[in-house]
This record gives sequence, C-alpha cells and structure tokens, in this order.
Amino acid sequence: MSFFSKKLGIDLGTTTTLVYVPGKGIVLNEPSVVAVSEENNQIMAIGIEAKDMIGKTPDNIVAYRPMRDGVIADYRIAEAMLRYYIGKALGKYNLVKPDVIISVPAGITSTERRAVVEAALKAGAKNAYVVKEPILAAIGAGIPIHEAVGHMIVDIAGGTTDIAVISLGGIVAAKSVKVAGNKIDYAIADYIKKTFNLAIGDKTAEDVKIKIGSAIPLEEELVMTIKGRDFITGLPRSIEIKTNEITKAITKELREMIKAIKDVFQETPPELASDIIDKGIIMTGGSSQLRNLPELVFRRTGVKAELAKDALYCVVNGTGIALEHLNVYKKTILSKK
Repeated sequence: MSFFSKKLGIDLGTTTTLVYVPGKGIVLNEPSVVAVSEENNQIMAIGIEAKDMIGKTPDNIVAYRPMRDGVIADYRIAEAMLRYYIGKALGKYNLVKPDVIISVPAGITSTERRAVVEAALKAGAKNAYVVKEPILAAIGAGIPIHEAVGHMIVDIAGGTTDIAVISLGGIVAAKSVKVAGNKIDYAIADYIKKTFNLAIGDKTAEDVKIKIGSAIPLEEELVMTIKGRDFITGLPRSIEIKTNEITKAITKELREMIKAIKDVFQETPPELASDIIDKGIIMTGGSSQLRNLPELVFRRTGVKAELAKDALYCVVNGTGIALEHLNVYKKTILSKK
C-alpha cells in the first residue's frame, strides 16, 4: 500500500484546509489558522487547536489566517501550516516526498501561483501542481469536463467565489470575486453591531448564517438567540434575531455574487450558454449551502441552479480524482498555465 502515500491533494482554503490521500479519501479537515507567539515569533499551534484560541488568546498570542481571499498572505506561516498538514496526512514515519495537487482560485496571478508552489516544495512536496478551483470542483462534482459541452460551476468557499464555464477540459470564461462565506459572516456581525449595539465574534456570526440565514426572505422565519457584548455598557447581553433580518444584512454580498455570475454569462459563447441553460448551474463549496441560494441564482439569472452532492468536499474530492488519474488530467490541467 505504500505507493498510496506518495500523493496528496490539498484544498488550501482561506478558512479550512482539507487533505485527500488516494485510497484513503479525506484524511484531514482543519481550519486554516496558525497561533503565533508575538514575543519570539514562535508557532504555538496549527489548525483546530489554533482555531480554539481565536478570540480567547492572551495578548501575546495571535491567531493568524495565513490565507486571505484564497491566496497566501503570510508566506512563512503558510509554509509552516502546509508542512504540518503534509506531515500529519502522511504520518511521521513516511520518508518519501509526495506529489501534491493544490487548489487555487481561478483569478490567481502567476506570482501568487508561484508562491503556492514554492511553499509546498519547501514544506516537503516532491512536485507541486496547482489547479484552479472551478476545474477541481467540477471534477469532484462528477461533471465530465472533457466533453465538448459547456458546464457552469459556481464555487463559493470562505474567501472567494469562483465562477467558471468549462468545456473540453479547460476554462472558457471565468471570474473570481473576493466575496464569499467570510464576507457574509462579517456583514452579519456588522448588522448586529449597528442594529443592536451588540458585538459578536466570527464564530457566532457563522452560526447565525448556518442556523437561520437564507438568501431569500422566508414566510415562516427561523429565530435564534445570540449572546454578545453590549457596546455601550460593555456587559454581556442576549438578543433574538430572525431570518429575514439576516437576509437583509447580506443583500449586498449576495448581489455581488450574482453580478459575477452574470458577468461570466456575458463572456460565454452562445453555443455553450445554451448548454448551460439545458444543464443548469452547479454550485459547490461550503458557502453555497446557504439556504435558498440556488433559488436566488435561478430568480436572478433565469437559469436553474442546483447544489452539488457533498458541495463542501467537491474541490478536495476533485484533487483526489485528479491524483488517481494524474496521467489523464496532467495534460489538461497542467498544460493550461
């Protein structure tokens, strides 16, 4: 079985990093967070342990997210995080350097792409291939990307929303916008701050989005009680919030996502556009699971949209499939720099 351990697929996300090992599946799913001590710049914890420290650390420990908007913002910390995850995925007795496929946003620059490759090589990879997220999401969603048929994929992750029309194994039209799950969380926190004078953390904002958020107003609203700190008195306080308030709070972010989808449609050749009308838009990524988001896309574009199976894992599963058939995908994926 040792030959299995020489390949890794990494979905290096702004909020979460997932690692796939052929033959084993997803072996790691941890937050993209590193806790660093400010005194001596030492790395204290990575992943789940570091995320638990966010908002709860003493002043001298800072929780960093080395990825911002899907690209490396802090090179040293990103490299340390990659090394830790590669080591953790392979096990400590593995001396063979792996071939690694890493997902990157569709709008990445060549400099950003090089930074990812270099960080992976320094972190212990033998070869590092970077592949654009929409391609991997499409492979992971089971779309036959090599056919001469147009498919539209909308991948909404934590840092970026990637929209691409794929045909014959390549991207025909694409757009990457830095509006996704994180910006939605910030919009919710900001709304609660302005409306209720209540400060809430990122984690609470994310919980609100998941539990009661919706892309379109609901007739029967969901209700949630949230706790936070009152801005005026400085004391803890709890409030009740309903779905339609959240829908209102995130309108601007949703509008930007829809605009990006429309922009990609405008660049799509008519033949492929007619394929997409027949087949619909496939939505992937963790944040595409927001209640009624496919319905909002349908209402705004007139094209039916559906959530892919295992939307959260499409990209990382795509890296796994590409690794298992590296010789097939090598030509299409790697020749398109």
